[in-house]
Amino acid sequence: MKRIRIWALLLAAALMLSGCGKELPETQAAIPTLETKSTENANAPEETTAVLPESTAEETTTEEETTIEEETTTEEETTTEEETTTEEETTTEEETTTEEVTSEAQTQDASDAVAWNGLANGDTVSLYSSWEFADYSEIHSGSAVMYLAKSNRNNIIVGINAGHGTQGGSNVKTWCHPDQTPKVTGGTTEAGATKAIAVSSGMTFYDGTPEAQVTLRMAQIVRDELLSRGYDVLMIRDGEDVQLDNVARTVICNNMANCHIAIHWDGDGLSYDKGSYYMSVPDGIKYMYPVSNTWEASEALGESLIYGLTNAGCSIMGSGSMDMDLTQTSYSSVPSVDIELGNAASSHDDSTLYWQAGGLADGVDHYFGLD
Repeated sequence: MKRIRIWALLLAAALMLSGCGKELPETQAAIPTLETKSTENANAPEETTAVLPESTAEETTTEEETTIEEETTTEEETTTEEETTTEEETTTEEETTTEEVTSEAQTQDASDAVAWNGLANGDTVSLYSSWEFADYSEIHSGSAVMYLAKSNRNNIIVGINAGHGTQGGSNVKTWCHPDQTPKVTGGTTEAGATKAIAVSSGMTFYDGTPEAQVTLRMAQIVRDELLSRGYDVLMIRDGEDVQLDNVARTVICNNMANCHIAIHWDGDGLSYDKGSYYMSVPDGIKYMYPVSNTWEASEALGESLIYGLTNAGCSIMGSGSMDMDLTQTSYSSVPSVDIELGNAASSHDDSTLYWQAGGLADGVDHYFGLD
């Protein structure tokens, strides 16, 4: 029995030895093998790392690279889109900001504008002693006021002189002419006089309204109309009283305006409205300096004002002019005219004044070739 058992064991061992020499199937060869990593701690569990076949590793690497490239491309496209959007938004914001700044600059330019005479809106100007003929003035402690158009400025300054309105002016006299020759026509001061009242008080309308009050109201309306058309306006009298005589008013306009328009109503004593006219230059003073340099331009200005009033439908006296030797005309070195808008019988309510102011402004446009 013992022999049989020994032979059986030997036979089994032989069979086992013969089976160990066989090769693994191909399918089994493809299964990843495991490498064992030893650790310092012999009792610790062994760590194993899978080793993939070369082809599988390459495929995995390619997939990973492809994924990274796609993600990178997507990120770059996203970044580009974001940058484009940001640039567009920035450009839009910059354009909007530029438009706002430009608009503000235009407004600022208008509010900070300065006329060619160096005056800003609301500035006052007094008589400078160095100006020609300034030393002929006897009343000159007052000031004129500068008004600038808010838009479409044409760089033309119109001097608007509301007649009368100088307290105490009737008690002072000035030379009628710079060369001290006598007047050649009558008026407030008679012909032949060498000195005239510095500033008369004016007449009174038949309804009891002082002429000085109406001339100021008319000057304000004309001022606003001219400003709306782009003219700058030098208001010689901007209130009930201004301490500037006729010489001072004229000399200020000579130096600070392109023309001088004095507003009046005639105190002729007639009981009816005879219409408007301007006071033209008599032949007797056309030779005299500075009249010799300005009388033609002054008459052209007067004719233009009558032209505007006529087209507006206002009543005009005769041919629209009457010769008068005025202090204003005698000292003017710029086109200068006294416009008489009627007399004591004339209507002077606001509706009438606005009507006439439109005609006067049309006349100014015509004179400067802006109609």
